[in-house]
Amino acid sequence: MSAPAPTASRPPAGEGRPARVLRLGAVSYLNAEPHVHGLEGERGIRLERDVPSRVAARLHAGEVDLAMIPSIEYLLGDYAIVPGIAIGSRGAVRSVRLFHALPLADLRRVAVDASSRTSAALVRLLLRERLGREPEYLSMAPALADMMAAADAALLIGDPALDEEGDLPWLDLGEEWTRTTGLPFVYAFWAGRPGSVTPEEVRRLQRALREGLEAIPAIAHRHAEGVPTRAAAYESYLRTNVVYRLEEEERAGLREFYRRAHALRLVPRVRELVFHADR
Repeated sequence: MSAPAPTASRPPAGEGRPARVLRLGAVSYLNAEPHVHGLEGERGIRLERDVPSRVAARLHAGEVDLAMIPSIEYLLGDYAIVPGIAIGSRGAVRSVRLFHALPLADLRRVAVDASSRTSAALVRLLLRERLGREPEYLSMAPALADMMAAADAALLIGDPALDEEGDLPWLDLGEEWTRTTGLPFVYAFWAGRPGSVTPEEVRRLQRALREGLEAIPAIAHRHAEGVPTRAAAYESYLRTNVVYRLEEEERAGLREFYRRAHALRLVPRVRELVFHADR
């Protein structure tokens, strides 16, 4: 009589399976650092930084699970938003500025930083409201001298706008939006396809922001490469100009932005705001 075949032993639950890695696409600007401070190198997270337009392209291509996308990109895919947290402003933001050599009423050509479709749409909405007409728009790399050589005005966003210290007059688009609408503006938030993140991962991102806000002095100092005056300016910016919540007023601002962008045919549709579960 032959011996019974040996029974294959079953590995403990989870053993032998690759550990889940949450792939995050993060914006490389200072204003996003509180969201990701401390996540770099954390087990189970792969963090990649780039300018907003390329971060959004990676999400659209399925190369990351979740990305800090410019808010207009939400309308270009089937995404859900991480609730409660974002990058926004309730007035002057300092890092989205339109520099102009002529009075605003005389603008004919505007060079636009190609790094974010949200800011490109925002400047078109605001200038249409202010001028009652559409200037010509040129998409360019964020180099102010080159942009002003090609146009009457130049839109810079993120760190290039924040660090620009030239003599040109400028219009702060966060301040202009709130003056025009009475609402906050939301520039970016974490978003990904429904089901791409677990409630636990959502809570980890919410906690990461709370930890990052407590570390603002360290973030500003690192970004300023130890220069005290720059560090102080960056800390002031993160504390007073950037709003990191996504509450009902911010949601109302988002809906108004989407409504206006659709009315000008800058986006193909308007969607309801859908959120990932955090419980």
